[in-house]
Amino acid sequence: MISTSTKNKLIEMHLSAMADAFILQEGDPTMKEVAFEDRFGMLVDAEYTTRKNNRYKRLIKKAELEQPDACIAGIDYHSGRKLNRDLINRLATCDYIADYRNIFITGATGSGKTYLACAFGMAACKRYYSTKFIRMPDMLLDLQSAREDGTFKKVLAKYTKPVLLIIDEWLLIKLNDQEVRNLFEVISKRRKHSSTIFCSQFLEEGWYDQLGDNGTLADAIMDRITYDSYKINIVSIDPSKDISMREVYGLDPAEAQ
Repeated sequence: MISTSTKNKLIEMHLSAMADAFILQEGDPTMKEVAFEDRFGMLVDAEYTTRKNNRYKRLIKKAELEQPDACIAGIDYHSGRKLNRDLINRLATCDYIADYRNIFITGATGSGKTYLACAFGMAACKRYYSTKFIRMPDMLLDLQSAREDGTFKKVLAKYTKPVLLIIDEWLLIKLNDQEVRNLFEVISKRRKHSSTIFCSQFLEEGWYDQLGDNGTLADAIMDRITYDSYKINIVSIDPSKDISMREVYGLDPAEAQ
């Protein structure tokens, strides 16, 4: 039988799952008939699986997804929206991340942009890619505050290090010159090193105007993201019957009063 000392050593070496699995084996009489190599393989599998699961959980927590329950399988293709299922399924493999490509998700308020982006984010976490979700107004405030207190380089790393960055509410409000400069730093450092998902109410052709009055920086930003991006524009099949996805999945009005 394995000694208490050996169990403690496994725990000290952060092999707790292996120690727990061995304790379970000790209490299972049928394990006496299993070859040592097979039993040892089971212990390694237990430790390996636990570490993988813990890593996955940490990635999801650090991603701070607005909708952590989102998933590719949960995407609604029957809600009256035009969605390219083939493209979405291809992007769900995360090959675009390996190729350092981006995704533009555009559509009206309530069209399901954030859910779709978070579903891609969850798919990335499942493949152990570091992911971060951020609203653009929050990111710009964070960067500008860092400029003012001398921590810009440190804060900039929050948005350049994740393999996948999801920027929600992209260019919702027209930017001022300093905001455009800060944004350029993020976009420039991420290009050809990582992937970004941009969620916007504006179509791509309207982004240039939202990037303020500095045409040179606007050109530079658009040039760095336009040609490396897949594009998903969520539109209604019948605009006259268009309703928000928040209304579709929200509280029944009969239960709201």
